[in-house]
Amino acid sequence: MKVSVFRKEHFNAAHRLHNPNWSDEKNLAVFGKCNNYNYHGHNYDLIVKLDGPVDPDTGYVFDMKVLSDLIKENVLNKFDHKNLNLDTDEFKNLNPTAENIAVVIWNILRVKIDLKFDLTIRLYETERNFVEYSGS
Repeated sequence: MKVSVFRKEHFNAAHRLHNPNWSDEKNLAVFGKCNNYNYHGHNYDLIVKLDGPVDPDTGYVFDMKVLSDLIKENVLNKFDHKNLNLDTDEFKNLNPTAENIAVVIWNILRVKIDLKFDLTIRLYETERNFVEYSGS
């Protein structure tokens, strides 16, 4: 029996979508306002989903306090109130699109969570724009 559990978190971060191999004109054409030279910010909502068996002793799939602490220590402390392009190693050479942010978060958490649990990251950049990554 597999059950899904979810932990929702929130962080704020600035970024600039930019490909250094392109001209300023092409960057502007592709990324529009998101290519603003002075960056722009988002209020991200992060949902971490774990699928796994229910432990017969605890009744938990995963201790949500432990999951919360893992997210805070490994994701929020790295990215909250940061300029992703300038303040983080993860995005020094990686365009911080929502897609790439979700993959980076998945990779960070995947090594911290037992492989018996399926991990999915859902990241909302706005109320209407979100991405999801499950490692495939």
